[in-house]
Amino acid sequence: MAFSPVGSEVSPEPSGSPGEEADGERELPPPRPGEGLVPGSRLKEVVGASLASLCLGPLAGPQRLGTLVDCLVLNYRLRQGLGWSRDDGAEIQGPLRCCGCGRFLGEPVTVPCGHTYCRRCLRRELRARCRRCRDRLLPAGGTSPAAAPLRTSVVLNQLAEKWFPGECERARTGSRLEELLAQGRFREALAAASQALRADSSDLMLRIYRAESYVGLQEYKTAIEDLNFVISKMPNWPEVYFQKGKVLQDSGFVGDALQLFLQCLALDEDFLPAKLEVERTLCDVLSPEKLGESLLKESAWNSPHTRNKPFILGSEVTESYCNLQLCPEQSLGGAEVPEPVSGSLNRARSAHALNSTKDLAKEDGLKRVSSEPLLSGQEKGALLKRKLSFSEQDTVVCEDGRNKHKKQGESTKRDMTLPFGTIPGDLIDVSDFECSLCMRLFFEPVTTPCGHTFCKGCLERCLDHAPQCPLCKESLKEYLASRKYSITELLEELIMKYLSDELYERKRIHAEETAEHSNLTKNVPMFVCTMAYPTVPCPLHVFEPRYRLMIRRSMETGTKQFGMCISDSQNGFADYGCMLQIRNVHFLPDGRSVVDTVGGKRFRVLRRGMKDGYCTADIEYLEDVKVADEEELKKLRELHNFVYSQACSWFQNLRNKFRTQILQHFGPMPDREENIQAMPNGPAWCWWLLAVLPVDPRYQLSVLSMMSLKDRLIKIQHILTYFSRDQSK
Repeated sequence: MAFSPVGSEVSPEPSGSPGEEADGERELPPPRPGEGLVPGSRLKEVVGASLASLCLGPLAGPQRLGTLVDCLVLNYRLRQGLGWSRDDGAEIQGPLRCCGCGRFLGEPVTVPCGHTYCRRCLRRELRARCRRCRDRLLPAGGTSPAAAPLRTSVVLNQLAEKWFPGECERARTGSRLEELLAQGRFREALAAASQALRADSSDLMLRIYRAESYVGLQEYKTAIEDLNFVISKMPNWPEVYFQKGKVLQDSGFVGDALQLFLQCLALDEDFLPAKLEVERTLCDVLSPEKLGESLLKESAWNSPHTRNKPFILGSEVTESYCNLQLCPEQSLGGAEVPEPVSGSLNRARSAHALNSTKDLAKEDGLKRVSSEPLLSGQEKGALLKRKLSFSEQDTVVCEDGRNKHKKQGESTKRDMTLPFGTIPGDLIDVSDFECSLCMRLFFEPVTTPCGHTFCKGCLERCLDHAPQCPLCKESLKEYLASRKYSITELLEELIMKYLSDELYERKRIHAEETAEHSNLTKNVPMFVCTMAYPTVPCPLHVFEPRYRLMIRRSMETGTKQFGMCISDSQNGFADYGCMLQIRNVHFLPDGRSVVDTVGGKRFRVLRRGMKDGYCTADIEYLEDVKVADEEELKKLRELHNFVYSQACSWFQNLRNKFRTQILQHFGPMPDREENIQAMPNGPAWCWWLLAVLPVDPRYQLSVLSMMSLKDRLIKIQHILTYFSRDQSK
């Protein structure tokens, strides 16, 4: 009774915490053909055997069974021959389509990962992760600290209202029905849904709401009929299987409900409510007090012709079980068609089942099974032929909620193709896609938690000044701290599809601006702050909005460089400076950043300018003039060695406190170099020493501007001689 390779994943590791299974981050690898498959007649037997060990001790809750649920879904999917695509397979196509249910994007809400869902999918918390990118979705509303408010995306909602007003009205009708259902006003919801269906019988979502209304009124049979109709039209819609499973579960048919939940998860493995229901059901069945009862029904599990109790409600006891059986498109357990149950569930007991379904479920326990008589091969063939003949028919639900079957070749009055597949050209206006900050076409549009959309660059510049939405002034502190400015993919796709020429021009302008920011000789950004030297680290705390923008542009262009100068009272900043190379940027939650830089080339300022609040300059780079004469080069080496020894002596004679601080901030003193003219800026130890010496910045600036190594060494020698005398005193 081994579970093969798939079964090895069933039991969680002893060291794993209960929460690990709930995260859903495991990816079960698909088994090779022929491996990991469990015959349908023995599936429950294998489940019981695989989880018997869990009942030796107290269960940690349904979440502990997450791995088993994944395994069951994998096994079920392989048995049904379902593919591995995460696409829901819905026939609905259109420019505004929900990432979750695949239907029209009514009341669109853009989640932090940049994908957009209809409000209904998020409000019902149908999934824990995004269907496109697998990012975790925050819970919607509630009292949880992690709960996220559902704010409609303003731009996308305006486009939906303009392009498809009829569909938007449908969405509003659905919202009103949801409110009635949430308030427990089921009769009002039923009346409203039925009235809306009389006006538009093709709206499948209305049938879902009407089915929920019937469930609230405990009219389970009529609810099943509505859900069967939806399944016949959209057999790959996961939610409808979940809804039908809930109806069967509420009616006490846990076995059929469990299969429907597995069907839902087979179509959408991240459908959170279905997974939770499967976990709860398994946890209940395998609890220590009920384990013995489950195992006693082993013969029923193993019978090749076992099905759960037929769904027969009300006084219509003579009605065929097929009318309430799972729809043909979702036959779940093989080719056999179950027969009406006999024995303990007799006609007299079924006569009043409509009003006591839940009571019967409590009396009979979680599972009520009955064995069909063993059939011969000929009888099986006849039953299979009957079922196939039945599956070729389509189901039509009348206004009163009852099922009819139309004959082959007969068509319904209205085609189910929705009217939002194309957009009239006269409704596409570039002004609908303009950023309210730069008044240009959206470039890399991002949507804030409050629902407003801006160009990514425009929003970042606004957040440099204040952590709030530029339009509604709502606080965006958490959004700023996360620094997850994900592109709103749907909006970008619409722009690419309908405004391709305008987007091309917008990209061209952006490329020109980026090239301008990438130039390292013209309009080079200048950070006016402190002295910087070649090869010497220069950590910066960036908090001013203008410098936040400057650092961000340096990173985005890829140059990762900017100039550093000290201030000058006359010209704004000094005539000489040093380029800094960004090695790392650490962003703080409030938008400030700690930038790790190191000095590069020296430069001289040729012309000053201003760009978006920060200084710029046209510059030319400086290099030391090399000494060619051998005699002069020999004297230069002697001077170099003498000053280096003098510098080492001065540093060693410092107090331990000062020496430790210097080593922590600047690192150790660089070693003496053999070729003193190899580097364009001369030996590195000279710049390290100049950075740590307590000298006036103006004096340091004069040394930085020197292009003669000999003059620089003489200046440093004078400084060391002065400080050495102070040390001797």
